[in-house]
Amino acid sequence: MIISNTNSVSSTYAASNISSMQQQTVSLSDVNATDNLSSNAFYDKVTISDAAKAMMTDSKAVADAQEIQKQLDAIKAKPAVQRSPNEVDFISKNDKHFAELAKKGYDSLKSDEVDYMQKAGGLVNTMSMLSPKEKGLYDELIGQNNNEAAGALLLVGMSRIGMEGQQVTLPNGFSFDPTKTDVTAENIRNLFKHMFAGDSSNTDRTFDALASYLDQKKNSDTIMNKA
Repeated sequence: MIISNTNSVSSTYAASNISSMQQQTVSLSDVNATDNLSSNAFYDKVTISDAAKAMMTDSKAVADAQEIQKQLDAIKAKPAVQRSPNEVDFISKNDKHFAELAKKGYDSLKSDEVDYMQKAGGLVNTMSMLSPKEKGLYDELIGQNNNEAAGALLLVGMSRIGMEGQQVTLPNGFSFDPTKTDVTAENIRNLFKHMFAGDSSNTDRTFDALASYLDQKKNSDTIMNKA
């Protein structure tokens, strides 16, 4: 309703009310503005420190590394024939030690490195079948770049896999237990070499290289003992 012709009192009262309302409005606006400023200032101050960010990053990195290791362990628990191409690729990309050894080349690896490669790669673990003394001989041969003789030691390890104390009868008439037979020049020529009968001449050459080295080593040790 529109009121007209109001007296001075009414006009004054109305003007007073309007002024009061305006003042209240302004006051509320000012308060709101102040609150907004205070709020903005508060939120501006709530920031993540560099240390906290680093902790969050480190925590995520640890979690990611743990997940990768979990997957690596699961894959390594499988024989090579049960691993998918993606799992083989995962090992190559995420097992840093495996990748480093692969770059070095198999022929230059020491016994513990070969053992790691065979286990991680799901290969036949021939190195695990050699004694500490035989592993030392392997490292000695690798150190002298005598890769053929070193390869014969891996074949010795292969000849012992799954034998579990069984006697083997060879084409030359000899019988022996590969798991309980020492690696000597004589045993290499007369026993271990003949477990691979029918293989290529490369196999014979590697065993001959090992037997020759053992002969030289024995002669050298004999001379040193007499000196």
